[in-house]
Parts: sequence; structure tokens; C-alpha cells
Amino acid sequence: MALVPDLLRATGFPEAASALRADPLLNHNFVVSLLDTSSGLAAGLGSGALSAVFDVALGGFSECSGLEMSMTPEDYKEGGNNGTVLKFPGRVAWSNLTLKKGLGSSTRLWDWHYGFVIGRGKRRDGLVVLMNELHVPNSIWFFCRALPVKYSAPALNAAQNNVAVESLEIAHEGIFQVPFIGAASGLGSALFGGGIGGLAEAAGSIPGAVGNL
Repeated sequence: MALVPDLLRATGFPEAASALRADPLLNHNFVVSLLDTSSGLAAGLGSGALSAVFDVALGGFSECSGLEMSMTPEDYKEGGNNGTVLKFPGRVAWSNLTLKKGLGSSTRLWDWHYGFVIGRGKRRDGLVVLMNELHVPNSIWFFCRALPVKYSAPALNAAQNNVAVESLEIAHEGIFQVPFIGAASGLGSALFGGGIGGLAEAAGSIPGAVGNL
């Protein structure tokens, strides 16, 4: 039985067929968006709002790390069963996220962290959106109630000419990976030429955010 990409290629749509290939993604094409927790991102994920992540982007991050979770199992030594130690699921721990970007004229990372110093800070929800080669979202991670815990200004050295990079470490209360985005990205690329609007229609329901930090 012919696969969908083969049918598209045979009927004269090679670009659509390429969009449906399940090639591994490259790790450089991503967007990070942050907004106030009070905005209710987790409660109201709208189908067309994802485009706002790109429409109002004020700057990109060069690196995002820490999309990790781990669980330490609880040991139980059952009486009479001396050949093994039973394992039961324990509490899940979430790693801190670290965002890095070239230092520009914006002070938004500093301002968010310093807001907690003066008692005016606000927690933020956020999205990490990894896109394919057609700039269509393929994987989305949503994190909630983020709290900045460490800001690092660029290391300065007059003997070098490296890009000045600032970083922000963020603690949060959990990460959720949005399902079916990869399949929707392939369909959106094939049917609508890779546009964000087409992706929203193909996916049916895609989370979004407004405001990029």
C-alpha cells in the first residue's frame, strides 16, 4: 500500500511530500515566549493564538536548556523476597530552564528578575516552540508559574571579541508537551504551504501565547 508522501509525489506535489517526511529536527530553529501567569494560558489554549508568538516576537534566544524531568523511585524491601528490591514511582522533579541570548538594547530579562527584588515581580507561563525547516511548529513545551532565580550578565574580556551573552535561569512548576503538534505540522506544511494559519486549521486546536521576552 502506497504511503501518503508517495501519493503526493506521484501526483505532482513533491514539496508537500517532503513536508510529511519524518526527518529528525534541527535544534536551532525555536522560539521562547513568556507571559504573565494571570493571563490564563493554561486554561484557555486557543487554536489561532499560536501566531501571536511569532507576530509580536521582540527577540530570540540563542540557547534554551533544561527541558527535563526526573523521578526518584521509592524502594520497598518486601519481607520474604530477598532477591530484589521493589520499585515504586516517587515524586517528579523538574530541572530549571536556562535561556541565553545576545545582549542588546532591551533590559527585559533583567527587569523581570529585578521586579522580585523590589516586590513587583510576576510569575510567567511560557512556551518553547521547536519548528521544522519550513518554520512550522513541530514540538511545543508549555511550562507554568515560572520564577527567575538567577540572572547572569555577559562575561567581559577586552582580549576577546565574542558576542556578549546574557542568561536567565528559571524555576517552574511543571512542563507539559502539547500532543499531536508534529502531525499537524506535517499536514499544515503539505496542505497550506507551511503557514501558521494553515497549521491552526489542520491541527484543530493549538495552544498559543502573547508576548515574547
